[in-house]
Amino acid sequence: MMNIPFNKPYMTGKELWNIAQAHANGHLAGDGEFTKRCSRWLEARTGAGRALLTHSCTAALEMSAILADIQPGDEVIMPSYTFVSTANAFTLRGAVPVFVDVRPDTLNIDESLIEAAITERTKAIVPVHYAGVGCEMDTIMAIANKHKLLVIEDAAQAVMAHYKGRPLGSIGHMGALSFHETKNIISGEGGALLANTPHFAERAEIIREKGTNRSQFFRGQVDKYTWVDIGSSYLPGEIIAAFLAAQIEEADSITRQRLAIWNTYHQWLAEAEKAGKIRRPVVPAHCQHNAHMYYILLPDLAARTAFIDRLKNAGVNSVFHYIPLHSAPAGQRFGRPHGELPVTTDISDRLVRLPLWIGLEEFQVEVIQKALFAL
Repeated sequence: MMNIPFNKPYMTGKELWNIAQAHANGHLAGDGEFTKRCSRWLEARTGAGRALLTHSCTAALEMSAILADIQPGDEVIMPSYTFVSTANAFTLRGAVPVFVDVRPDTLNIDESLIEAAITERTKAIVPVHYAGVGCEMDTIMAIANKHKLLVIEDAAQAVMAHYKGRPLGSIGHMGALSFHETKNIISGEGGALLANTPHFAERAEIIREKGTNRSQFFRGQVDKYTWVDIGSSYLPGEIIAAFLAAQIEEADSITRQRLAIWNTYHQWLAEAEKAGKIRRPVVPAHCQHNAHMYYILLPDLAARTAFIDRLKNAGVNSVFHYIPLHSAPAGQRFGRPHGELPVTTDISDRLVRLPLWIGLEEFQVEVIQKALFAL
């Protein structure tokens, strides 16, 4: 029986050549020419004042927590339906994640619930753009401005996606991107911090370089470099950046190809949704998504389990997504929910993600199609 993986990392064909070039250049540590090329591309495509490559999106989020001056006891509002890094980055600084429910349509944080979750300890709001579909950023930014809070976009899934024409990750005060192998644009592991507010940019560079002003030294701005702030080694190596540089050259093509697969799924499943068997993803008209994932919502946990088993028996690997953070042991220890979070609890039992990667062969697509049509 054939096996169709849930994900297969895509290569453009130039990655290994770039890596060889990085070696030929004699620089494999961080901040070489490929790193600079990727940073310039991100700044041009997002409009961010500064884009700094990191070794992961988790690292970018940790940097954002330091830049936001998160202190023990501070509160940070975020959805519970997200990856653990969203909360961990702030918990490491002693903050309390305050979990807010998500919208039933986009599965993004419910902006109508944010203001009621704000207390005198609230320091920041962290919207997560689930599946590359933008949160309601105009409303979120208005709330943040009213209460003098920072907005840090967890845009891990959102490279090449937009909200009202604006690149996701570039709307808040800071944004964090991921280039993990399961994302659209990849480098194996990798990420980036977008510093959208000028006063964060210089300090971000220092934090990323172990708390030193090393980057200023190499630019000739200081005659020696030294330890000037807290920080860590958040840089990726040049091999990672060389791989990523090949990917970003094809970013538009990659996005188009993924959207074609996404749209095929969406068309196939229209009848099943009409019959009430599933619910397809919802993308508001003002959001331009990037086809990061295709998910469906089954009626209940039993139906999802049976569906995943049926796909597995057909050789198709599908996965469900997050265990809500507010119900996880560490979430109960370090954070607190704002309210009951009924939507989060409900959808976490019903959601399943389908294989979506460039290079699915026609016969593989047919196998998936037959399994889906059995709904």
